[in-house]
Amino acid sequence: MTYLKDFRERIQNNDYPGFLKIWEEYCYGDQPDGEEIAAVLESVKTSDLARHFGPHVERVLPLWRLLTDPQHIHSVLRLVFDLQTTNSEELADLATQYLRDRYANDPLLSDKLRLVGLRNRERFQSAIRSFELLTHMKKGSFVFHTGGWGTGEIVDVSFVREELNLEFEYVIGLQQFSFEKAFKTLTPLTHDHFYAKRFGAPDLLEKEARENPTEVLRALLRDLGPKTAAEIKEEMCDLVIPADDWNRWWQTARAKLKKDTRIESPKELKEPFRLRTEDVPHEVALHKALETKPSVNATIQMVYSFLRDFPETLKNAEFKASLETRFKTILEQEQLGDGQKLQVLFFLEDLSVPKVSEQISALITQLQNSAEMIRTISVMAFQKRALQAIRKLKKDWTEIFLELFFSVDQNLLRDFLLAELDAPSTKELLKQKLNTLLIHPLSFPEIFVWYFQKIIDPKSKLPFSDSDGKNRFFEGLLITLDFLEKKPQHRDLAKKVIGIITAGRYKVVRDIMQQSSLAEVKEYLLLATKCGSLTDHDIKILHSLGEVAHPSLSRLRKNKDIDTAEDFTIWTSQEGYQQTQLRIQQIATVETVANAKEIEAARALGDLRENAEFKAALERRDRLQSELKLLSDQIAKARILTPEDVRPDEVGIGSVVHCKDSKGEHLRFTLLGPWDADPEKRILSFQSKLAQAMKGKTVGEKFEFQGEIFTITDIDNYFDQKK
Repeated sequence: MTYLKDFRERIQNNDYPGFLKIWEEYCYGDQPDGEEIAAVLESVKTSDLARHFGPHVERVLPLWRLLTDPQHIHSVLRLVFDLQTTNSEELADLATQYLRDRYANDPLLSDKLRLVGLRNRERFQSAIRSFELLTHMKKGSFVFHTGGWGTGEIVDVSFVREELNLEFEYVIGLQQFSFEKAFKTLTPLTHDHFYAKRFGAPDLLEKEARENPTEVLRALLRDLGPKTAAEIKEEMCDLVIPADDWNRWWQTARAKLKKDTRIESPKELKEPFRLRTEDVPHEVALHKALETKPSVNATIQMVYSFLRDFPETLKNAEFKASLETRFKTILEQEQLGDGQKLQVLFFLEDLSVPKVSEQISALITQLQNSAEMIRTISVMAFQKRALQAIRKLKKDWTEIFLELFFSVDQNLLRDFLLAELDAPSTKELLKQKLNTLLIHPLSFPEIFVWYFQKIIDPKSKLPFSDSDGKNRFFEGLLITLDFLEKKPQHRDLAKKVIGIITAGRYKVVRDIMQQSSLAEVKEYLLLATKCGSLTDHDIKILHSLGEVAHPSLSRLRKNKDIDTAEDFTIWTSQEGYQQTQLRIQQIATVETVANAKEIEAARALGDLRENAEFKAALERRDRLQSELKLLSDQIAKARILTPEDVRPDEVGIGSVVHCKDSKGEHLRFTLLGPWDADPEKRILSFQSKLAQAMKGKTVGEKFEFQGEIFTITDIDNYFDQKK
């Protein structure tokens, strides 16, 4: 297969002169590879080079005559005749003699030679393939229509009329084909071909797929070639396995595929499953992967995933010893970080290597920065294992766990930290840590949403799971939602928050409002009106729930004592105003036009009820229209902040507030409009709860927020900072 890569590269680049040059060189060889020749010819047959290549394909015939494998002999010659365009006497003699030898006992041999063009010898391209199709044409045989009609079953054949009748998978009614038309559009299928079984015996195939999914998937990959998970679903969902059962069936089949030694499972979702030519034991597959000398981190991840999927391989003493040797070599030869070294030691401990546990304990005890080491561990199970060792061996484990609590990425690991810290001896420290989450919810939005879901569980005994805590966190959730809507990278998290709020017919909101004061409910409703992701319907329901909890809200709303979005002025800097205008223009032109094309493209796929692409495109259109309406309404109420709007002696819009907390830590906050808010730079929306807490205060005055006391030490003008 040394030439195949070069051939395919030139085919892909449409480099015909380069391809022909290599072809001429290739045909002068004297050690033919039948599989390679067939692969080259198959590749060029489906390319734009095929029509130019026809006069030159027969140069390979001297190599073909040296082939010994009958299958290679037949497949290569068939492809030669598919591609040839000279229709020479020599080629006609070759094809005629080959078919006479191969089908000597066929009573219709002479008629078939005539039908494929070898009698008059004027044009006989694809003669061997066409002859095979004629031989295949029998009542009850199956074919595949290359023009999109799917699988067909032959109902009747007449060599006198030179025509056949068929029933197809995707076309209603009996279809009549002339032999000439059949040669151009039909491909023979054996009775055990996946398509033939799917069309001819669907109930039997479904039963087989349920009882032995790997065998059916092997047949699919054998007959259709490599397929991704999405492509397998397209071939089988509803056609073999009912759509309602698909997810459950695929989960079972996927687990079995991983353990099948004949099927190569992909490493990435978009990569295909492949059928190997022979069984490859799992241990051999791993060793082949490790022979490429992956990095230490890649080796750790590869071996961990392998042992997780195939733990039984450790019963193989030779394989187990080879892993032990490999990891010992890594320890001796590689420059390892503490996290890498610890993971390698965990592997060796699992392999029952003596005295490794003592090495693990010594490494954990000597660590200078345990939290940083945990972050460098690539396998989550090893992170948890390391944390358990830290919990056991280090006196300062509480500080380490608290430091990691907001910085680990996986919720499962954070669940472990939470469970360990939620103990009588550390519960107060945990509560203090969570209180910082309340003070600065926008600094850790993912964690804030994660913990809110924890405390709204009726069975929760965690800090802030009482009614007061839930009220404070719900207020923070609405502030967080307003922030997430303005950050494209957080759109999925914003959708998650909306799902939490609206789930169970707004059950969370209903329960929280029942335990909230009138002032708190007013604050919720005001914050909700600023969240563009909440529809008018959502806002009306929230108001209704508030009125159920506090009937006086109904009278207040009639008297307009509750601030609404209509009389709400949006302060903004010149930059924020321009950015919002650009966003409106981007939605109204580029994104809306792109979405319209996306909808049309998805509509063209057909079957709109089951068309996921079409539904996703419509959802995107709704989001774009909602965002466009929200921003258009807001920009009409916007007021650009000027230096004259900023008060020099008290906190207000445009102020840069310097303050210190009860611990003496100095903080700085800039108060601007919602479009300019950036928690990472400590720029707050003037309507935020923290900004409102310091509003109107002067230097030396104190204000309280979320149980923390702050003292204002200085007030600057935002415009002075810009100079």
